[in-house]
Amino acid sequence: MTQAEPSELLDAIDSFIEAELAPLEAEQPEFFDHRREFARTDFDRGGIPARQWEELLLEMVRRADAAGLYRYGLPSELGGSDGTNLGMATVREHLANRPLGLHSDLQSEVSCVGNFPIVLVLHSLGTPAQRELIEPMIRGEVLCGFGLTEPDHGSDATWLETTAVRDGGDWVINGRKRFNTGMHRADYDLVFARTGGDPGDHRGITAFLVPASAPGFEVLYQHWTFNMPSDHSEVELRDVRVPGDAVVGEEGNGLEAALVFVHENRIRQAASSVGAAQFCVDGSVAYARDRVTFGKPLAVNQAIQFPLVELHTECEMVRGLVRRTASAMDDQGAFAVSDQVSMCNYRANRLVCEAADRAIQVHGGIGYTRGLPFEHIYRHHRRYRITEGSEEIQLRNIARGLFGFGRGD
Repeated sequence: MTQAEPSELLDAIDSFIEAELAPLEAEQPEFFDHRREFARTDFDRGGIPARQWEELLLEMVRRADAAGLYRYGLPSELGGSDGTNLGMATVREHLANRPLGLHSDLQSEVSCVGNFPIVLVLHSLGTPAQRELIEPMIRGEVLCGFGLTEPDHGSDATWLETTAVRDGGDWVINGRKRFNTGMHRADYDLVFARTGGDPGDHRGITAFLVPASAPGFEVLYQHWTFNMPSDHSEVELRDVRVPGDAVVGEEGNGLEAALVFVHENRIRQAASSVGAAQFCVDGSVAYARDRVTFGKPLAVNQAIQFPLVELHTECEMVRGLVRRTASAMDDQGAFAVSDQVSMCNYRANRLVCEAADRAIQVHGGIGYTRGLPFEHIYRHHRRYRITEGSEEIQLRNIARGLFGFGRGD
């Protein structure tokens, strides 16, 4: 598979959506109209995604993979196109700048051009046996959760209380994880536990690939969130025993795996937020031009114009920042521009919430209904101001770069 020019790739995506996905959506409209959250949620099984919805997403993935789109961002040795961070940012923005559809599901973050943070973790840090899981993971045949957050520790991950201690050649893990993504169906969980050092130390945390079927591993319940369905599990590990080769990467350096995960997601979430924000602005402008109030188009009112002008201007500025930062990630690596990635993530995720809220306001009562997508966009993007490091953590990271403070300051 060869690297496509950005315009060619976006044209191919649009053609694929029209030819392959639009007919699927037409067959099951309840997943995309005002009934969407209710159709997608299995309320009788704790609010998890309905199996029919997940099967539809999997069919989308199969078609996207067959069309040569799904693995764009993966290395060529995994069947991908060696897609760059800049290329992926452009794609993620493009996918988000469309009406709701199968091409990009905000809740599960499954899209026709895939995002594979755990695959990339295993590809860069995993053992040969762990890497054998990569192809089944890409195809959706093997699922893996991500267990970093705990009931008492979120952004302060270095203070996590889950522990793993050696017992012969094995490790025994005890602890609890919150918002443990994807555990309603996962075969494995990427669990982070302290194996040495003191609370707050960056060293001494180890990543483990834990089978979900291991004795003592229990999914307690799903957290019902602002956006449904929920794949955010509360998980308890009681004397869960795993072999020594369950360690992912270097013992005591598990945060490396976590940072690979979050840096991949931070810049791509930012790009998606820019795309969705622009979608909200464009939709509001079109509505204001067509809507007639007091005998004149709504758009003639500066109270309508000026907020949208400000948001449109900020979309342009944040888009430039995201693309420049993604390009710098390609040239220098994500860690070298970590503060810029935080700038993108913090500002873009706040921007889309402001744009969705303004779109609701411009559209009036009808904007508040589920017949239009703006409430859906707001609810789903609102979590990005918390996940992968809250916006307060992003600001702290930016300050660290700006003032030159060290990690412990």
